[in-house]
Amino acid sequence: MRTGKPRSLAEHAPLIYPALMLLVFFVIPFGIMLAVSFFQRVQGGFYEPSFTLDNYGRFLSAFFGNVLGFSLGLSALAAVICVGLAFPFTYLLTRLARRRQIAWLVFLLSVLSLSEVIVGFAWSTLLSRSAGISNLLVAVGLMAEPVSWSPGFAALLIGMCYLAFPYTVLLLYPSLVRLDRELVEAAMTMGASPLRAFFTVVVGAARNAILSGLILAFVFTLGIYLLPQLLGRPQHWTISVMITDQTIYQSNLPFGAAMAIFLMLVSLALIGLTLLLGRQKAAG
Repeated sequence: MRTGKPRSLAEHAPLIYPALMLLVFFVIPFGIMLAVSFFQRVQGGFYEPSFTLDNYGRFLSAFFGNVLGFSLGLSALAAVICVGLAFPFTYLLTRLARRRQIAWLVFLLSVLSLSEVIVGFAWSTLLSRSAGISNLLVAVGLMAEPVSWSPGFAALLIGMCYLAFPYTVLLLYPSLVRLDRELVEAAMTMGASPLRAFFTVVVGAARNAILSGLILAFVFTLGIYLLPQLLGRPQHWTISVMITDQTIYQSNLPFGAAMAIFLMLVSLALIGLTLLLGRQKAAG
């Protein structure tokens, strides 16, 4: 197999199809959305071609500024919780026998097959007052009466973490499964406590994977659309919900395109940061 740069047109042929798919399904739609984001909305109509920065300026308003800040903060909190739970879980998973590891990984992959709608309605039922977890707590005597936790901020956060948790585990698994167990034992032999050895050796060796997991969970939860409507209240609606509201219900496609461009740029910037850190690790 040739590993050098293509020199003739025939050698470029295998690149034509993926380049064409990238052009048709990403570059052209992105260009159209970018152009529409500078258009001007027409009252009583739809929009007209123009060049205005008013759509991006609306981000500075109090309402949309609060929605944007809440969306970024909620995704950041969900990412921290996911990594905080997934890292020790994945580490313990890699300590199991190979057959048990495979069983757990298959279970996590099966969770990924659930749609956001199913997850949202399932958690709304589990956190409800009529047939939820609180009824079990009342039955065992831990609560006096059942309560409803959905809709609410906690319910929304639980649903988002549930969706992002399997992805985080699958991202951390390759880094932790390759970790030599003797490194932790060597640190403990030299006087380190088990907790200090864990944070010094395991966390230190997987710091790039941890950062990648944070970025993955942040970008993934930032684009979640249905859960804020199923598990949250209107004050918990994220920027993804507002994009749909502006484009479909408010018929303000230019402003919706501007918000979508912003989300895409945030995601691309974080993905670029991950690639940069990966290159630095490979160079080191």
